[in-house]
Amino acid sequence: FERDMNRYDEDFWKALDELVNNSEIIIDRPKGTSHPKYPDFIYRVDYGYLSDTSSMDGAGIDVWVGSGEKKIVCIVDLMKRDSEIKILIGCTEEEKSIVYETCNETQFMKGVLIRR
Repeated sequence: FERDMNRYDEDFWKALDELVNNSEIIIDRPKGTSHPKYPDFIYRVDYGYLSDTSSMDGAGIDVWVGSGEKKIVCIVDLMKRDSEIKILIGCTEEEKSIVYETCNETQFMKGVLIRR
């Protein structure tokens, strides 16, 4: 079982790489801009989605784009009553920390950072 888990984990990351590498990254909320529904929320890392993909909310798979390696954050949102994965593309340790804090700063949203 352990051997299969490791292989499946590797296969997961390969599939994620393929998805990201074969998708256009659209940054619709650049660093420094405010959230369209919550103007007090300012993005501290570029945020967008992968074109021609879909997530639980019916929109494209969300991405945070920085300057390091790929990671994933899994989010549970109590206000929207949903959960999603958000892919971190090229985020430094500082950017990962910012994204992680952002996903956990309210009582309504919690996230975990899954390291490769």
